[in-house]
This record gives sequence, C-alpha cells and structure tokens, in this order.
Amino acid sequence: MTRVLLIEDDPAVRRGVSLALRRRGHEIEAVGTGEDGLEALAASAPEIVLLDLMLPGISGLEVCRRIRETSQVPLVILSARGDDVDVVVGLEAGADDYVVKPASGEVIEARIRAVLRRVAPAPPDAPALAEHTTYGDLAIDRAALRVAKGGEDLALAPSELKLLLFLSASPERTFSRQQLLEQVWEHSYYGDARLVDACVMRLRAKTEDNPRRPRYVQTVRGFGYRFGPL
Repeated sequence: MTRVLLIEDDPAVRRGVSLALRRRGHEIEAVGTGEDGLEALAASAPEIVLLDLMLPGISGLEVCRRIRETSQVPLVILSARGDDVDVVVGLEAGADDYVVKPASGEVIEARIRAVLRRVAPAPPDAPALAEHTTYGDLAIDRAALRVAKGGEDLALAPSELKLLLFLSASPERTFSRQQLLEQVWEHSYYGDARLVDACVMRLRAKTEDNPRRPRYVQTVRGFGYRFGPL
C-alpha cells in the first residue's frame, strides 16, 4: 500500500482519483488547495504527491517549488493540457512526471509505480556494478542511493537520481531521448522528451560547477545524452 497525497481542487476529479486508487489498495489523503497540501505533506509524510497545476490560492507550480525546497518526495503533475507550458515549467521546478487529465485509474497507478521504482533498490538479478564510484568530485553510492559532490550529499528527486545512475552505469555511451524515456521513465511516447530535457537541466544545476559547460551529463547534439568523458 502506498501513501498518496492528492492535491486537486476539482471535487469530482478528487473523488474519482481517490476512489480509483483506493480500489487498487492505496491510502489516499485528498485536499483541495495548495495551502492544505503543504500542511498535509508536513503532517503525514506521503510516499508520493499527485499535484494539480490549476489550484486556487497558491498555484500548483508554487506548491511544487515549495515542496522541492525541503523535500525530494516523488511528485507527479496532473494537467488538463498535455501541451501546456505550465507542464514544462512544473518539470523544471522539480516534478518527476506528469499525467494528462482525464486519466484512468490504471494510467495514474502505472505512473505512480514507475516513479516509485526509480528510488527502489536494484533487483537481486540485476547486473553487478561497483557500489561506490567516484568521478571527479562526484561520488555515487548505488547501494545507498546517495550522491555527493565535494563531500556534500546532493538532494536529488527520484527522476534525477535514476537518470544519473542509469547514465553513469555506462560512461561515454550515448543514449537517445527515446531510450532514456523507456529506461528511466518507462514511457514510449517520443513527445515526452521534455521530461528528459527538464530533468537533465535540473541535474546539471546540482552536479555541475558550470551547468553551461557540463562535465558529467553531456549533450550529444542531435541525438541525446551521455555521462562523460571527464
């Protein structure tokens, strides 16, 4: 059972999503405003947050930013428009994924599970990799799912951590955005490439001395991204 915090102002959507997820065994706390959502987050420690962008009072984007100031809890945006510029802004603010409304309970649950798998330990039959690796001043502990820069732990959102772990497992190998969508986000639709680009931007801001001249997550123009060479 997963503890889910749903922040959604539309009562019908709030009831529908809550019912669909409860039927699938999840524990749901549903609130209608950003202010109530921030209070619930502090009080109940959910395992994942579903966040509507169009909220009264504090906007969903501001809620996302405030959450990321203090927490790396997995966060999925709920949006009525898949091409909404606010989705991109939300991803850049720290959201791990997004769902376009209306969406079925199956779709929402699939996204929840995919995001949560990004912070889960590797399965026992996964290929063996060095648990502790160091690249320049960046130290990656795969067993503990921790990353440090210059000896200081970095607060990485689930998608940022999974992307870094995936790319650094194959240094100097280039992956297309489509490959990264399938491996990190478990998506297959190429239109979601903005998930990759927004995550790379956030990851560079945390890991690079100069994000405009990255040492770690590098762009291969016209194709995708690679880790290194350093």
